[in-house]
Amino acid sequence: MKQLSEDAAIERVEAPDRVVIPLSQHIGGAAKAVVKPGDYVLRGQLIAEATGFVSAPIHASVSGTVKEIFMRATPLGRQCEHIVIENDRKEAAVVTLGKDRDWESMKREEIVNAIQEGGLVGMGGAAFPTHVKLSPPPDAHIDTLIINGVECEPFLTIDGRMMLEYPKEIAEGIRILKRALGVQRVIVGIEANKKQAFAAMRAACRQDSDIAVVMLEVKYPQGAEKQLIDALIKRKVPSGKLPLDVGVVVQNVTTAYMTYQAVAKSTPLIERPLTVTGDGIEHPTNMIVPIGISIGELIARQGLKEETRKIIMGGPMMGIAIYDPDLPVVKGTSGLLAVIEGVDTYSHPCIRCGRCVEVCPMALEATKIKGVVGAGEAEYYEEFNVLDCVECGSCAFKCPARIPLVHYMKLAKAELAAWKAKHRK
Repeated sequence: MKQLSEDAAIERVEAPDRVVIPLSQHIGGAAKAVVKPGDYVLRGQLIAEATGFVSAPIHASVSGTVKEIFMRATPLGRQCEHIVIENDRKEAAVVTLGKDRDWESMKREEIVNAIQEGGLVGMGGAAFPTHVKLSPPPDAHIDTLIINGVECEPFLTIDGRMMLEYPKEIAEGIRILKRALGVQRVIVGIEANKKQAFAAMRAACRQDSDIAVVMLEVKYPQGAEKQLIDALIKRKVPSGKLPLDVGVVVQNVTTAYMTYQAVAKSTPLIERPLTVTGDGIEHPTNMIVPIGISIGELIARQGLKEETRKIIMGGPMMGIAIYDPDLPVVKGTSGLLAVIEGVDTYSHPCIRCGRCVEVCPMALEATKIKGVVGAGEAEYYEEFNVLDCVECGSCAFKCPARIPLVHYMKLAKAELAAWKAKHRK
């Protein structure tokens, strides 16, 4: 379904009258507000500081006055503070915003610090703080940087458009990431349904003999880190391990673009490229929007059809149906999908067909995990390798009984974490 928006050039959306910025937009600890109601803030100004190593600072996407700070649930259900900024339309910015920086003269540590201070997180949807991936432990031997341009999620096209429209900036971001990691080999993986983007990236990286741009077959969920590593360099990440355990770091192509912005242009992560698409949208497109703009405003701008049944943040396989269109766009919002056509959402008893096992890229037994989750036996979850689940949705998609298997996986991960925390105490 990428044909709906793959030919739509990226539009830059004007900032709204107000933005609502959650302080939990990333994996890890929520940021802590450093402003209060009544404060005047500049575009690009720090408004919330990181609360630990696995956390990320947050910056104002508009200039204006902080109107309030309130608690609210994010689309993932996590309660956190939200900062409301009333836009004064002056676009007054911090003096460093957009300032050129000679990154080639910077040390590796300085580059990582610039990325951390810029609040960068993975732009493919996971929103893992980028500086953490670029700070492997001393005993890790990283030899390969993989740039993920696969974008295997149906409907979404923003990564493909970014590679087509900003290949030079992405290539520069790749060079910065390469310097930060100190590796000699970089591989850019792009699926074969993005031939123009592939050609643009090959041209942009032609001068770099140690950056290979590789075309891959179209296959879901090839964009998952472990599957992409296997597809490109035939290394398998063992159960319970991370890519760094096999000498690899994976970064998304749009993350590379944002790395260029943060390091070479001194611009923190205050805007987000995304796709607005689906059969419920009159004019599917790709856009760059300020962090904190409401989802409802964007889908209304593109024409929301009355018969729309569901709005999903992300793609149809890994996205989350939202309960309120007033929720804001956050750093991890890779797309907004409006759906008219749906499937039977009523689940039925498992018929033991094994289709979920057949399609699972991690070779998990989803039905067995569902059984122990239903019984509340958290102490056994780890035996079934629930933490290996990449939540790709393949099992639920193929299940003829329409069992929401991914929901059980998410619940299992949360209950296992709570069980471990309780027993550590």
